[in-house]
This record gives sequence, structure tokens and C-alpha cells, in this order.
Amino acid sequence: MGLFDKLAGWLGLKKKEVHVLCIGLDNSGKTTIINKLKPSNAQTQDIVPTIGFSIEKFKTSSLSFTVFDMSGQGRYRNLWEHYYKEGQAIIFVIDSSDKLRMVVAKEELDTLLNHPDVKHRRLPILFFANKMDLRDAISSVKVSQLLSLENIKDKPWHI
Repeated sequence: MGLFDKLAGWLGLKKKEVHVLCIGLDNSGKTTIINKLKPSNAQTQDIVPTIGFSIEKFKTSSLSFTVFDMSGQGRYRNLWEHYYKEGQAIIFVIDSSDKLRMVVAKEELDTLLNHPDVKHRRLPILFFANKMDLRDAISSVKVSQLLSLENIKDKPWHI
């Protein structure tokens, strides 16, 4: 569970209870990442696409996490904004092997960053460049460039 403490450090979280939104396009690996963060006895063997959203709760020695696993399918992305007010941090998952949809991921990121419930808050964001083990994956530096992360000046972020 040390990964949660590291995650909290990367995201700059100091609170005892934290609400985290895990968003990204469909098939980017959001549910798998959340599942791997769970204690081994609570992990699920069969991962299925998230419909709508699911809520996972975890505890570490110093933090309690509530993670909202938001579906990335096109028809569900409009649901994300209903959870922005509750969110204290965001994990934005990117499939680094899906070059064709990197533009769509950037559009969704821009929509997120310009939403009134996010724009004027200093929400920490962890960009998780997932699937780096695949042959066609692009580097986290290239993902950062394609998403124009260097333009994010008003929020702490890490990739």
C-alpha cells in the first residue's frame, strides 16, 4: 500500500480522506490500475468495462481514499462533470499505445481543465501514461507533448 502514500505525495494531498476521480478514454486501463492499488486479497481477477461509474474505497496507514472510476466510453463522458466538485484530485489515464485517440484524450483533457468546477481550483492531477509495456507505446515525454501538459501552470501535476 506504499503506492497510495506515494500517489498522495505526487498529488500533494495532505488530508486524511481524499476523493479521487479516475478518468480517461475507454480501454485506457483505469479499472485495472485501481484494481492493482487494492490490497491483494481484494483484487478482482476479471476486469470488465465500467458502465457509468464505480466507487472503490481504500485505506492506508495515513489516508482513506474514495476513488470514482468513471467510464471513458463516449456516451458516458458527460457524466464526469457531475463529480468534479467532489473531487480533490484527478488521475487522468492515457493509453500510451493508442496514438490514434491521443487527440480525443487531449480534447477531453481540455474540456476538463476548462470546466468551471475545475478551472479555478488547484486540483492536483496525476497523468498515468498506461500500457508502456506494449510495443507501439509512446514515451511519457511524447504523451506530455501531445497533451500539451507544459501549458498547465495553475495545477500541480505529474506524469
